[in-house]
Amino acid sequence: MTLRGLILAAEHVPNGNGQESVPMSASQSNPPVVACPPTVDELQRQTHERLDEIIAYCSNDQEPASFLEFEMVLLGLLRSLGCLLIQLFLRVRHDRLDPAVWRDRGYRMADHAAARTLKTSCGEVTYERAYLVPRDGGGPGVHPLDVALGLTRDGFSPLVIGWFCRLATRVSFRVASGLGEMFLGAAPPSSAIEEWVLGLGRPAYVFLSEGPLPEDDGDVLVIEVDGKAVPMATDQELAQRRKPWSRCQDGCKCQRHRGRARRKRRGRKPRRKKGDKSKNGRSATLVVMYTLRRGADGRLHGPCNKKVFGTFGSRKSAIQWARAQATRRGFPPETDKTVQIVIDGEICLEQRLRRLFRKAIVTLDVRHAQEKLWEVGRLFYPEGSAELSSWVEELEELLYKGHVRALLQRLEQELRGVSLRGPGTKEKRKVLEAVMAYLEARVKLMDYGRLRKEDLVIASGVVEGAARYVVGERLDNSGMRWIEERAEPMLLLRCIEVNGDWEAFMKWSQEQRTQELERGQTVQIRSKISTQLPDAA
Repeated sequence: MTLRGLILAAEHVPNGNGQESVPMSASQSNPPVVACPPTVDELQRQTHERLDEIIAYCSNDQEPASFLEFEMVLLGLLRSLGCLLIQLFLRVRHDRLDPAVWRDRGYRMADHAAARTLKTSCGEVTYERAYLVPRDGGGPGVHPLDVALGLTRDGFSPLVIGWFCRLATRVSFRVASGLGEMFLGAAPPSSAIEEWVLGLGRPAYVFLSEGPLPEDDGDVLVIEVDGKAVPMATDQELAQRRKPWSRCQDGCKCQRHRGRARRKRRGRKPRRKKGDKSKNGRSATLVVMYTLRRGADGRLHGPCNKKVFGTFGSRKSAIQWARAQATRRGFPPETDKTVQIVIDGEICLEQRLRRLFRKAIVTLDVRHAQEKLWEVGRLFYPEGSAELSSWVEELEELLYKGHVRALLQRLEQELRGVSLRGPGTKEKRKVLEAVMAYLEARVKLMDYGRLRKEDLVIASGVVEGAARYVVGERLDNSGMRWIEERAEPMLLLRCIEVNGDWEAFMKWSQEQRTQELERGQTVQIRSKISTQLPDAA
């Protein structure tokens, strides 16, 4: 057999209903209108035949010519074998299932063999199962086999749906569809993957709030809070998206000239003024929570059991999530254990955190204070000069020792040395006064000397990295424009993936769907309904 013939044979999976499995007499010219479903014995026979075919192909001395050809054909053969095994599994479960339980619940048999095509990791599989409807005629019917196996109305296996949603947390929906087609031979369109993300992301907030807790936590709890803006679609862009597609009947139909015609109909875009932003960003709040463990050397080692949470909801809701998770991890409000919170210096954020974490050590990220010192230094010394670096390093030494009052006195001296009149002096005084006011309002957050002695955290590098990795690399790419309610499930699912909890989440969400199916509900993961943003209570 040629290479193409082997590939075609591998792609064709007999379902027990074709002419190759139904004996025909000489007078019979057409197959029966209704063929019997394959039995367990027939499927076992076909499976053994396919396995023998694979072994024979691997033992063939003549073909293939290269390992590439061998592996391509083998992959198709293994997929066809997998489809037969899945059919065998479904048939065995169908034969063993007793619908009496559903009859006792008020259902009656409507169809003993309702056919269905299920797209699995090995390919499309057709199987049959019983269909029952309520005796009184009210409410949806049920397929007991689908209920027992946790199969939803999506037409795809839960594993395949999980694969594509997980892939979509790493790359765009279109790329996820293309990669799936590359490796599986077939893939759903990008619109279906996006709707799966919407449906799968709906219970993601509950999992992040009530899911399994990490084991063997450390002695010190550290919470870092920051934000990251994501480009959002403007009202004009949304109107452009949602209007019916217009097709130009005249002129060339190539992509290049279609674009020219479209730009001509649209007209020139208004030029942005200085300071105008094209991003139309909406900030997502990120919370990173981890613990540090005191070692034999007396130092704090970690981070341990790091978890990331992000939301486009209110910042208050993110802080309340952090409070609930800290309590679940053994750090309640009245705890005597050390809890440290590192923030970017926002006063309202600090006040909200202190109300929920009354005994916590709230710390200003030292990098924000350093940025202020460099801002002042550039007023007096050229950028990149040795004098500027020397001046800033001298003040940084006071900052790291926790001598913030002495630092403020140095800045006060600089301010007194600036003339009241002269070119540029007004700007210097304005910047100096603003920096001094910023540091003065946050003196209690900058006890860096004590924090360094206790080996605690003085910078928010962990959450800064999470902002770039969790949000930036997926939600802030070139050309992306999101809607908050549609970006929320993607952000939550990406947090679950980054936290290493994807397998646990899929198992947990499958249990939730199975419970809904057992209650007789119609369950489908795919959804067009946007996720409601969490709001603080």
